This record gives sequence, structure tokens and C-alpha cells, in this order.
Amino acid sequence: MVNARTYPLWRDLAMSEDLPKEALKTVIEALCTPATTPDGFGAQGDRWREEALKAALPALLARTSAKRLRGQLLVHADEKTLAALAADGTVTAADVPAILRHRRVWAGLISALARHPDQVEAAIALLPRLPDHEVEQVVREWDPDRYTRTKDTPPAPPVPRKLFDSVLEACLTPLAAYLLHPEPEEGWEAVSAHSKDWSLELGGRNGWAMLDSCPERWAQLTAHPVLGAAVQHLLLDHAETHALEDARLRAADPEGEELPADPAPALSKELLLTCLSALCLPELADLPNPQVTARRTLHHIANRVHTSPRLADLAADQLHAAAEALVTRGQLLTWSDKQENDYEFDGRVLCLAEDLALLSANPDHLAGACAQLARLEPPAVVSPKPNRTLIRVLDNVDPDHNRPAQLLERHSEHRRVQALTVLAANPHTPAPPSRTSWAGCTPPNWPGSPRRSTAPTGS
Repeated sequence: MVNARTYPLWRDLAMSEDLPKEALKTVIEALCTPATTPDGFGAQGDRWREEALKAALPALLARTSAKRLRGQLLVHADEKTLAALAADGTVTAADVPAILRHRRVWAGLISALARHPDQVEAAIALLPRLPDHEVEQVVREWDPDRYTRTKDTPPAPPVPRKLFDSVLEACLTPLAAYLLHPEPEEGWEAVSAHSKDWSLELGGRNGWAMLDSCPERWAQLTAHPVLGAAVQHLLLDHAETHALEDARLRAADPEGEELPADPAPALSKELLLTCLSALCLPELADLPNPQVTARRTLHHIANRVHTSPRLADLAADQLHAAAEALVTRGQLLTWSDKQENDYEFDGRVLCLAEDLALLSANPDHLAGACAQLARLEPPAVVSPKPNRTLIRVLDNVDPDHNRPAQLLERHSEHRRVQALTVLAANPHTPAPPSRTSWAGCTPPNWPGSPRRSTAPTGS
């Protein structure tokens, strides 16, 4: 039993360059054995022991080669300490089996091991043992000092190309495999109809985060024989949206550049043309339950065109054919009465109308979308009566806060007028019959309709 008050002495002895090699075993045993007292376990003494061991650990590992003694030391180190020791070469790939006997693999350990060229292969071999959500962190957290770096801190070495490619492949492979055999995941029916990526939800491996870090390789990756389709889908879903978000963040910075009125697109015309084979999600054409899957696939395609408007011209025929096929297969224009507690019913009808207005060139389908809009309940909100009782005082009260038009917008009732306006902008939409002109809100630019106000004024 070691006297707890002597742990600082054991620490100094362990860190001394004059410590004989024969004494290493005794010092390690003293610092690794839990502190005890005549009455049992000594909590305070054990805290002193842990502090002494933590300070002496790098020196002890640097001088100890015996596997049993190294394993005895490694079990007492936390993940942050082990990663730091692996980064400076004190802990090596040979120590990994001893580490994994007591803890799981984590991204920081793989990154630290891969900093040494002779250990990159060993680090890559650990990737399959990582939890899904941590794979991409191997590259993202490559530089642990990125937020605390000072002038005296040396820069982190570049990520080895072989490690980067392995992480990229690990992140993209699940999507590539899914596209070969697409099946709705358990619980997908509960995903909101407004979700962009419902059909490509693949868990935690963030393939887009990896692609976003290597835009110079996008053209090469879209042509990859195995991962190319997955790359094309991710670029169509994320590239333009994230480029706009990044531009807005830079513009919001007081020292950042001003957001340009017409920002440059993230994807070149050549790259968009390369991605056209994935645009209409051909892999999802035969999913079961077509009444739902076809509608959501149509909405997914429409979102891609919203974020990359150039697609409407580059792939007009392809988009028209896809919309035609999805409406037919899913019987999307077949009316079904609203069920009790179906709070998304109106939203589905509105989204379908907006998506068809963007993608369809079939007059019958566009007329059907108009007819569905006409069958929705007319917008109705009631302005509250003025209340004499002062409940609260607001300095920025909008004088139009309770006007009918404002109330319609706050309750999303104005979206029907917006949907009609979008349908009117499609040159293939026929002139509406009189029954679609509910609430006097037929858009003025509809073919054959008189000019009138489009803003609802109440009910």
C-alpha cells in the first residue's frame, strides 16, 4: 500500500531521466494501483494518484516497451490524452489492441494515428469500427487545435490523400448501396411531406460534408463507376443551397463581403449536365405505395429545380416526362376527401399544385391541380374585436397586425392564391373555369382572365 502523500514523489521519480529501467515496473505498479486506506478505498488519495499518473504518463510510455506494462498504463488514459499521445508518436498502432480492450474506436484516435505516414494504413483499417456519425469527423476534426491555435503552435499537416479518399468512400457507400436497392426505411411515412431528402435519408454518415470539402474533385467523382450516382444526387440536393447559405453567412459578418445580387452558381453548366441522369430520381421509380412515394419524389425533384433554376431549361423534356409518369403512377390527381385529424391535407394539395406548375407541361394535369385547389375550403379568418383591457404594451405594434390580409398570411391561407399564381405562370395551364375563381382571387395574369387584385382582403 502506497502512502497517498507520496504520490507527488512517485510522479517526480517517473519523470526523472535518471530512473533506472529496472525500477519502471515498480513505479508503474505504484501509480496504477488504486489508493487504499486501512478502512478501504481512499477517494482523496486516489485523486492524487490519478493526477500524478496523468502528469507522468507521457514519460512512462516513452520509456516502456513491454506490452503488459504499456497496457497497464493505457487503460488509465482518457480519449483526449490518448489522441494527443498518438499524434506525437508516443502511442502507436501497436498499442491499438490494448486500447480497444477497454474502449471503442473514436475519430480522434484514427486522425492522430494517421498523422504518421507509416500508420495511415492501420488508421484506415479502423474506419469500419467507427459509429456511423463519426466517420466524417476523422477529416473534419483533423486539426484539434484549429480553434485554439496561437502563433507558436505549428500548423497541422495536410490530411493524407489515402485517408481522405477512404473516409469519402465510407460516407458515400451507404447512399450508393441504397440507390442500387432502394427501400423505404422504417418510419419513413411519418416524415413531413415538406422534407427535401425523405427518400435519401441514410442515417449519420454525412457524404455531403465530405463532398463540400473537395469541390475541385466534383467533376471527377460524378464519373466514378460506383459512387458517381450518389455524388450526383448529393450535388443536386445540397450544392446550391449550401453555397447560398455560406454567402449569406459571409455577408452577415461585419467584416465580410456584401452578398452579391446575383451570386455565382455552385455547379457549372457542364457539371449540371453531368448530373441530369440523377435529376428525376430514376432509382425510386418502383418504390411501393406509389400514392405516397410518387408525390414525395415529385416534390423532391421540384425542390431541386427551385434551388437550381437552370435545370428547368437544361432538362425541360426530362422534367415534363418525369412529372407525367409520377402523376400517372401515383394517381396524384385522384381526389380523396379529407380525413379527420389529417392536418397535412391542405399542404399536400398546395405542394402538388406548386410542383406541377413548376414541372408539368400537361394541360390536363395542370387543370386537375386547379380543380383540387378549388375543392379546398375557402380561406376564412376572423379579425379579433378590439379589447379595451390593456394586456401588454408593445413598442413596435404593426398597425395592420389584425387586418384580414395579414391574418390570412399568418394562418398560411394566402398560399392558395400563391399556388394559383404559380399555375398561371405556366404557359400550358388552361384558362380556369369559373368555379376555380374562389374568393375573387383568380390571378390577373391567367390566360383569358380579367385583371384584378390578387391579395385576399378578408372573408
